Amino acid sequence: MSLQKLARELDETARQSAEMVEGITLALEVLADKNLSFEAAKKEAVSMIISSLQGQDRIAQRCQNMALAVRQFALLAPDAPKDVWDQIWASLVLDELRLPALSGSAAHGVHGEAELF
Repeated sequence: MSLQKLARELDETARQSAEMVEGITLALEVLADKNLSFEAAKKEAVSMIISSLQGQDRIAQRCQNMALAVRQFALLAPDAPKDVWDQIWASLVLDELRLPALSGSAAHGVHGEAELF
């Protein structure tokens, strides 16, 4: 179960990374939009880029947490009880990794803009 959770969290991290890149791509499209004044386009694009790049810290933190969990899983005996595996997840920093109800939940929402976290 824990390795399935890890796979789900890796999928979610990849999705969040793609959202970050998409946000920057959309900002570049705003800059290229001839229907907007240069100042309006620049202001909107800068805001979009900053918002997208703020996701990088969260993505890095997710990766560090998952790497820590994997290192701890590697030390466990193959027949370790399920609650030991669950305790490793519970000890991580991010709520979206610690709490099963939040695990990968951003991928299931419907939203009109880049949803990084």
